[in-house]
Amino acid sequence: MMNKLFFVAWLALMLTGCSSSPKTKDVEKSETFRFVFLTDIHLRPEFGAIEGFQMAIDKVNALAPDFVITGGDLVWDVNGATYQRADSLYKLYNEMSEGFEMPVYNTMGNHELYGLRPIPDTGHAEYGEKMFENRIGKRFYSFDHGGWHFLILDGNEKGDDEPGSIIGKVDDTQLEWISNDLENVDPQTPIVVVIHIPLVSVYSQIRFGSLYAENQGSLVSNSGQVLALFEEMNLKLVLQGHLHIVEEINLMNRVRFINGG
Repeated sequence: MMNKLFFVAWLALMLTGCSSSPKTKDVEKSETFRFVFLTDIHLRPEFGAIEGFQMAIDKVNALAPDFVITGGDLVWDVNGATYQRADSLYKLYNEMSEGFEMPVYNTMGNHELYGLRPIPDTGHAEYGEKMFENRIGKRFYSFDHGGWHFLILDGNEKGDDEPGSIIGKVDDTQLEWISNDLENVDPQTPIVVVIHIPLVSVYSQIRFGSLYAENQGSLVSNSGQVLALFEEMNLKLVLQGHLHIVEEINLMNRVRFINGG
């Protein structure tokens, strides 16, 4: 059950000689720290998910990292759930995640968007990402820790082709926000990006052939635009979920893309 429900990427970041300070401040030396990446939890009352998540919480607490980052799909599932069911799932996640003995930084996954099916309930006050924002927090934000800069992004967008569909895309509002956020980061600062739907994956090409093209629900369609914003920055690590595979891509020994779930 644990292997099916959870992927924990234990990242011991040995940080020396890097800076995460804004350009307007003195450059700080980075420090060694550890954190856990926990994605695609899919919490629900059924199928032993509560017991499995509690086991994961206990294991993480025993490891005693500095913090936890979740990679989206915290619950299963509010896309087509009744309001009562969706409300109970969010409450269950919030109650259980209080068991972590360290800070938790959450990422929004596609299963956190409320009211999309069977007919999009666009008039509901908590439609789409609003329920996540009301119950969990911002859908995109950044923070600094130990000389590193972290960006948590939302790669989920409601699709136009099919009612209730979700595609992988980072919207224009975020693209502008990322650009503005990076203006206050020293170019040498090591950066981590966290996003649920992957920016990069080669899993399908390995499985189905080099010319296989993924659908828009599996990967972020404008990943090139997103990654271009980091061309002059020190992007080191991209943490992803959604595909329910364990994958690591080392791009030119410069950026690592780690997929879990």
